[in-house]
Amino acid sequence: MEYLDTHKKEKRKKWLENLLGRDWELETAGGSTGEAFSARDGEQKLFLKCNSSPFLAVLSAEGIVPKLLWTKRLTNGDVITAQRWVNGRKLRPREMKQPGVAALLGRIHRSTELLDLLKRIESKVKTPEVLLQQLCAYTLPADQQSAIIFRAYEFLKARKSAVYYDDFVVCHCDMNHNNWIMDEEEGLFLVDWDGASVADPALDLSILLHWYVPKEGWQPWLEAYELDLNDRLLERMHWYIVWHTLEWILSKGIYEDRGYMQVWLRYLGALVEEDDWRIACLED
Repeated sequence: MEYLDTHKKEKRKKWLENLLGRDWELETAGGSTGEAFSARDGEQKLFLKCNSSPFLAVLSAEGIVPKLLWTKRLTNGDVITAQRWVNGRKLRPREMKQPGVAALLGRIHRSTELLDLLKRIESKVKTPEVLLQQLCAYTLPADQQSAIIFRAYEFLKARKSAVYYDDFVVCHCDMNHNNWIMDEEEGLFLVDWDGASVADPALDLSILLHWYVPKEGWQPWLEAYELDLNDRLLERMHWYIVWHTLEWILSKGIYEDRGYMQVWLRYLGALVEEDDWRIACLED
């Protein structure tokens, strides 16, 4: 299987070399899929990606991702996009609490143009019911660890109707700090839109706030995002952070690293057993 993946990557690289010409030097640009490359010709440098998000042009026009330069379709059906190479860096985890992150995510979530386009591309909305069905695709472990996982699933199932929220937005769905890029002029971009979906904004907010921003900082962060912190939002974010954590554990495999997974299982258990999800940051 690994040989086939390597062969596929090399074949795709060859197609790109033929497309660009012999003066361009290609290198893989991270990731394990072989979909992204950097290309250099002297001082000119591009970021190339195969089969990226169909609404990349709109993201580029709104300054959410680096400028889209061109799009080409290969004879095998793959679509190649070329973007301006950004000389910058990924955000550090502690930088996710800065107001610029909140402001950009707020602008994305309020974009009607992005929402209208994604609704035409992706018809299924990621409601709590759909997300619960997604969990059923995983094989549950049949040992003592499964009690925490089943308890978390029952927690989500019991509360899915209570947290339903129909003011849907475009969600990026992967708020990892590695997807936030700051260029040399301190311009901020959110990249890697392959998993974007129409959903409750709390799907994005839950991970970003729970995993990157201290709870006492939630209210000022949300002010920069342009949203009030209230009980209803906290309840929805609590449901989604339980879902994210459970989905992450199941997707990674509970036996991948038992010590590491024990930490995540304890965190999941604490979330499920947390009766009072209302926090001190709501106090005056």
